[in-house]
Amino acid sequence: MTYQSINPNDGKLLKSFEHLSNAQLDKALAAAESCFQTWKHKSFAERAVILNRAAALLHAHVDDFARLETLEMGKRIDEARGEVKFSGDILGYYAQHAESFLATAHLHPKHGKAHMESSPLGVLFCVEPWNFPYYQLARVAGPQLMAGNVLVVKHAGCVPQCAIAFEKLLLDAGAPVGAYTNLLISYEQSDRVIDDPRVKGVALTGSVAAGRSVAARAGQNLKKSTMELGGSDAFIVLDDADLDLALPWAVWGRMFNVGQTCCAAKRFIVLDAVADEFLARFKTALEALLPGDPMIEATTLGPLSTETALLQLLAQVDAAVKGGAQLLLGGERIARPGWFMQPTILTDIAPGNPAFRDEFFGPVVSLFRVKSEDEAVALANDSDFGLAGSVWTRDEARGRRVASRVDTGMMFVNNIDWTDAELPFGGIKHSGYGRELGRMGIQEFVNKKLVRSGAIAAPV
Repeated sequence: MTYQSINPNDGKLLKSFEHLSNAQLDKALAAAESCFQTWKHKSFAERAVILNRAAALLHAHVDDFARLETLEMGKRIDEARGEVKFSGDILGYYAQHAESFLATAHLHPKHGKAHMESSPLGVLFCVEPWNFPYYQLARVAGPQLMAGNVLVVKHAGCVPQCAIAFEKLLLDAGAPVGAYTNLLISYEQSDRVIDDPRVKGVALTGSVAAGRSVAARAGQNLKKSTMELGGSDAFIVLDDADLDLALPWAVWGRMFNVGQTCCAAKRFIVLDAVADEFLARFKTALEALLPGDPMIEATTLGPLSTETALLQLLAQVDAAVKGGAQLLLGGERIARPGWFMQPTILTDIAPGNPAFRDEFFGPVVSLFRVKSEDEAVALANDSDFGLAGSVWTRDEARGRRVASRVDTGMMFVNNIDWTDAELPFGGIKHSGYGRELGRMGIQEFVNKKLVRSGAIAAPV
């Protein structure tokens, strides 16, 4: 594995980085373990000072962090700014709420007294993806540093400068050396980290293949893990949907981050009664997107993150068409420098087509027509994934009923707004297990210890 910054807008190499040696890796793990022995005894208020400083630094230097992200992975500058701000909000949220989330919970047994107390596990290994290079780090760093854990983090190979910038952010905020450590390591060295007895838990956000590998290694070592993997979210448009509300969300849900989002809207399941109008308006909106330099605010279609990602997506579309799908829009590389792809719409996707089950991690719409609400729910559930989904209807009670029938970790009625630090994020099936953010996120890597007291006579 290599660590290289390559500008997706023009394909030019910006900077390369060397892997850590095994000796350097061992030194980093030793520093993390040493830090934990002190960090775990810090008060919530002491930890919160550092997290609040980091949040303030992110908000004070939004443009600096955002520009680096746009350079490394091609996110449109406005979207990058939004991610930086949200990352700061997450750090601030846990600085404010961690103590109450982990407060001692008193129980009421028949005899004596009992309570549940929370304590940190230790050094956590986090493997994080490129598509949200700050947000993904903030949503593990915020809760787990406040819980008293320390983190060693392997970020994606194409965003090394963002990874280094986030580590520096926390150091600049006053975090002790070892509290948060960025590791420029290989896949083989990742196994060494998981195997190391100083590491007590593993969190990964990434592909299903990566999740299988890392979860298996963690399981062999009997270490707690959380997995946030892929998704193929359904966007269910019922016959009474407000299309003026749904269509802008459809465009945002599929095209935010050029479709490179786990919880993006990917399978559009539309009732026949509104399918023609929905499809016509959706196609017109996608055709209006303007490819260009993601640093320019007028750009509405940025590049994909890497050449490999672009070629894989093009191959998936070709396979779908060969399998009988109809190509209604796009499907080709845009003739310009960089890694740009036309917005694409596929229809008539039969169950035997690879596109029926695969995840398209980019600007590709899979559109399905159905005759009824029950058929829509059945199709939404006919997926290996279960991350999120949405339902669109003027009858909110109906929307909640449909949402309850869809097998996912998250469902949204008349919105797809997951950008709130208070909302738990995660899925089921091949989308993984565990939750990040919200009250649940901080509970994943703490020991929930039962303490029962009282002089109780022994059984006779």
